[in-house]
Amino acid sequence: MHGGYVGKGMLDAACPGAVFTSPTPDQMYEASKAVDGGAGILHIVKNYTGDVMNFDLASDMLKSDGIEVQTVMTDDDVAVENSLYTAGRRGVGLTVLMEKLLGAAAEQKKSLAEIKKLGDQIRNTGRSMGMALTACTVPHAGKPSFDLPDDEIELGIGIHGEPGRRRVKIASADEITEMLMEPIITDLPFKKGEDVLLFVNGMGGTPLVELYIIYRKATEIAKQHGLKIVRNLVGPYITSLEMAGASITMLKMNDQLCKLWDAPVDTPALRWG
Repeated sequence: MHGGYVGKGMLDAACPGAVFTSPTPDQMYEASKAVDGGAGILHIVKNYTGDVMNFDLASDMLKSDGIEVQTVMTDDDVAVENSLYTAGRRGVGLTVLMEKLLGAAAEQKKSLAEIKKLGDQIRNTGRSMGMALTACTVPHAGKPSFDLPDDEIELGIGIHGEPGRRRVKIASADEITEMLMEPIITDLPFKKGEDVLLFVNGMGGTPLVELYIIYRKATEIAKQHGLKIVRNLVGPYITSLEMAGASITMLKMNDQLCKLWDAPVDTPALRWG
């Protein structure tokens, strides 16, 4: 996924591991060294046990070379507190937003300390939740990651095909959107009068038109809570192979974040300005 966000205005490097598996510390070390411009390195890490451990090891290796390294973690998933894959919450849709915003800040030559502080702010003010209509099939496994009857949905799935918090009978798009939005809004919580970015993400097998049906209802719910949507993103940006489903992410916004969001970006998966 992250390879699609390497380019002007976002990431300088991305490390792919095997499908749904963390890359190794050596990969992270070499990628970081390759893009080090002398101002330090920021690692953006989703909160999965393997990722956290390996990025910590890579950071130690870089620091031993005299390179300054900071880390920002994403753990925005309100669905699951602890799982087989994480200690705490999983990092999901907020990761894309963070990469865009911090990439713009880096293009503006903000210091490493400033970008780390901004990343922590984004981490603390963004929340996500997802659902699946179907599981996905990891190539080396050759079978779906979990069994899901045709008349049920999985609420609170992760981006690696992990099952969610509960299984319910299939419902209308509006009802499903409510199931996702209410936990997001109440978790932080988001408060009346706040500006937000609303991101409706496809899990890989969901048509764009269906994502816009969810977006329409999500905007309605946000407005009912007195929230003002000042920026948006709709599309399959943080996917789980061929999984049919969607996730919703909301991030509190201010003037600084809006300017960073609007800043030019030119990557394979995200381009404007």
